[in-house]
Amino acid sequence: MTWNPLSKDSDKKTAQESVDSGARQAAAKEGKGRPTPKRKDAEQRNLHPLVPKDRNADRKAAKERMKKREDEQYEAMRNGDISRMPRVERDPAHIYARNYVDARFNLAEYFIPVFFVVMILGFIVAMKWPQLYTPIMALTYIYLIVSVIDVFVMWRKLKKKLIEKFGEQSVGKGTHMGSYAWGRALQLRRWRMPKPSSSKRGNWPK
Repeated sequence: MTWNPLSKDSDKKTAQESVDSGARQAAAKEGKGRPTPKRKDAEQRNLHPLVPKDRNADRKAAKERMKKREDEQYEAMRNGDISRMPRVERDPAHIYARNYVDARFNLAEYFIPVFFVVMILGFIVAMKWPQLYTPIMALTYIYLIVSVIDVFVMWRKLKKKLIEKFGEQSVGKGTHMGSYAWGRALQLRRWRMPKPSSSKRGNWPK
């Protein structure tokens, strides 16, 4: 065998590289604290089910959140807090419409109380004074017709003002503005929701 004077240096260099490599691996392992996980295992840990484990609990929590939001909105409408009312009630055109309805005297708002009074009175009159039943019913129908005419006139005037102030889109089909104004006019003023912004009639919106 031929003697090679560099073989000893080569062996030392190889040994030193092995030591350095082992030290780097040990340091890397010590820094992470644990071996690198496999890609499949990591992906499985990151996956979240699309459907909750407990559907009943999730549904119950959603109902509770909805009820809480509805309670807050009802309280806001009762107290006149516009910022917390439902989105429709915060719309400037709807605010103007309900303030307009609340400012005027509407014959139709007494329709429900009058209807119940006539029902009871009509039953009593029919039993004791049948001759008075027809006149009472005639007066009831006259009141009903006049109330409808009154609300119709109110809506025509309100519609014109809404178009002038907010444009044609404020009274479009998607807004249901007509039914909104008619429905409010049919309610007693003290029972209306949202609560009227003014305690007295005659405060017309500007």
